[in-house]
Amino acid sequence: FREDPDVIMVGEMRDAETMSIAITAAETGHLVFATLHTNNASQTIDRIIDSFPASQQNQIRAQLAGSLLGIVSQRLIPRIDGGRVPAVEILISNPAVRNLIREGKTHQLDLVIDTGADDGMISLNKSLAGLVKSREISMENAEIYSLNSSDLRVMIQR
Repeated sequence: FREDPDVIMVGEMRDAETMSIAITAAETGHLVFATLHTNNASQTIDRIIDSFPASQQNQIRAQLAGSLLGIVSQRLIPRIDGGRVPAVEILISNPAVRNLIREGKTHQLDLVIDTGADDGMISLNKSLAGLVKSREISMENAEIYSLNSSDLRVMIQR
């Protein structure tokens, strides 16, 4: 009896071995979901790549660029009326994303996310701004959870 899953869920990826197995599974046609504790999409990619020795990082970048479908990052923000609400960042893999990953230019992913709404992408700041405008969260909490509060303020004032 042989197991052949179509979908694989990996708990938190904490080491290079787990990450390597997950990437290989994705390359062989499996849909892989995994969790990683990071603040945004670019940090997620950097954490995966940096988990490997420098001698393997170019190969991992190429594998990740070829197999990654997307990243959903969420921060749970205190609501004005109690409880918490997720602010999300969504990165969808497209040719620009794949090239930036392959070339090690993950610091430029934020710009691709900011301009990728037509592809289904949303930045954390855009999500936070929407929650402030709909009065679900306070401006103070939005600024605490934002990775760039000056951009957030500009976005909310528009």
